[in-house]
Amino acid sequence: MTPFHVARARYARASLPWLALCASWCACDPASAHGFAGKRFFPATLVTDDPFVADELSLPTVSQQKFPASGDEPATRETAISFDVSKRLTQNFGIGLGATYLQLQPDGGERQRGWDNLAVSLKYQFYENDEHETILSAGLDADLGGTGSKRVGREPFSTFTPALFFGKGFGDLPEDAKFLRPLAITGQLGVSIPSSASSTSVNDEGEQSMEQHPSFFQWGFSFQYSLIYLQSFVKDVGLPEPFNRMIPVIEIPLQTGLNRGASGTTGTINPGIIWSGRYFQLAVEAQIPINSRSGSGVGWIAQLHFYLDDLFPKSIGRPVFGN
Repeated sequence: MTPFHVARARYARASLPWLALCASWCACDPASAHGFAGKRFFPATLVTDDPFVADELSLPTVSQQKFPASGDEPATRETAISFDVSKRLTQNFGIGLGATYLQLQPDGGERQRGWDNLAVSLKYQFYENDEHETILSAGLDADLGGTGSKRVGREPFSTFTPALFFGKGFGDLPEDAKFLRPLAITGQLGVSIPSSASSTSVNDEGEQSMEQHPSFFQWGFSFQYSLIYLQSFVKDVGLPEPFNRMIPVIEIPLQTGLNRGASGTTGTINPGIIWSGRYFQLAVEAQIPINSRSGSGVGWIAQLHFYLDDLFPKSIGRPVFGN
């Protein structure tokens, strides 16, 4: 991104006039570049990947959800604690690393704890349009098979997911629709591809069984209404703190089976709130299953997320190569 995008608008008080916001942009350090396209700030979302490249740290993301019984497996309550870090190598290319600690509580069974497989990612932001508040990126996520604990059912094979990511703000709407300008949508479209089509296991009685590893269409969206954008660029409606820094959001992460016996779509609808501060954001969402295969009962997810490019603009918050 260019220095013009590096605005402090997301942190400014809602009572500041527009000219004061512009002045604060000009005073910003160009190394601070988190999630902007023109005036639009895209927050880091919890369950659908961001369309931008940035230096950021989620520490931690905590979620809990109950999954229904499947085959011989009983219904299980899953609690996950995740840690994710992303780092820009250049202004538009970054890498990421994630780890998740799982606690599984099956109905009538013994509680199991352990690490899931490590996840790594690459992302390249190849398009940005400030006037139309648009960002497009391409990326590759990889879950590294065998790096987690067998106790929590980690997969022995790796899974690779090439994907496209997009973000679109509606600040370019006409004056008669100005109260829709704070709206934005982000999303991802990808296909998960396992490194092995199937695997064979042998039980204690010496019986062999084969498990198919299907591919999935991974797709999801977030719908956002930024009260920060409303106050700063549409109309000062007098929202006090902390409400003037809130972004109501609905995320919809989905996956659809493509082959090897997998079919149908599972996922959740996640209504929630993101609060964005100067150096970090707080977020919480409900997780509502879209069908009985997706979960039983309403779960939840919460996150503490740090903007490393704003916390450390002259050191670890800068791209490794270039400005």
